[in-house]
Amino acid sequence: MKVFLKSAVAAAILLSGVSAHAAQFNVRVVNLTNGIYFTPLLVTAHPAGSSLFSTGQPASASLQAMAEGGDISGLVTDLTALGATNAENPAGGLLAPASSTNVDLDTDGTANVLLSVVGMLLPTNDAFAGLNGITIPTNPGTYIYNVPAYDAGTEANDELVTGGGAPGAAGIPADPGGANGTGGTGSAGPDVNPNVHIHRNNLGDSDPTGGTSDLDNTVHRWLNPVIRVVVTVQ
Repeated sequence: MKVFLKSAVAAAILLSGVSAHAAQFNVRVVNLTNGIYFTPLLVTAHPAGSSLFSTGQPASASLQAMAEGGDISGLVTDLTALGATNAENPAGGLLAPASSTNVDLDTDGTANVLLSVVGMLLPTNDAFAGLNGITIPTNPGTYIYNVPAYDAGTEANDELVTGGGAPGAAGIPADPGGANGTGGTGSAGPDVNPNVHIHRNNLGDSDPTGGTSDLDNTVHRWLNPVIRVVVTVQ
């Protein structure tokens, strides 16, 4: 068995085959966290030279909408204009902790040679998981990518569950697991880094009716990676 490390933040373990791209393949996404949910995922195969985001660069308006409120419609519109092969919301809603979902993609007759997967982390202000433009393998085998959480850099991480989810609206939309507290004062000011970067993690606290955060420091924290993407080429 050959093992190759593709990158420091999206480690790919090649169980068989070599790297290129395939026309038909299966993509499985696994939530690796204990208390984090993912908003409807976007799984997309797209052309060379295109990307959903770049670390160290400002987020696009479409990426911001996904990272702050889970709205993937803007990204879908952008990608459709490029002729991308998109799979929207393969889980049929939120992807819960320890859950997985999978989808088959067919890129036959297209120029789509790159694969990306994105989804917002809940509860967070603007964190998202992002597998960003890996080359789709062609040889039969199973290819595993461990994916970290990024900060879109578009909203302060105040960790207050307010129902806010529109771009530019402060606050976290919701905690689907129902473990959040109330009455927090806010755990941070504006982002020091306004560009897309690796997320600092939720800080949380242990006060369910006050403190600085509405998040629970025993439930809502994570260690990277947050999702695993498994690409299977038959």
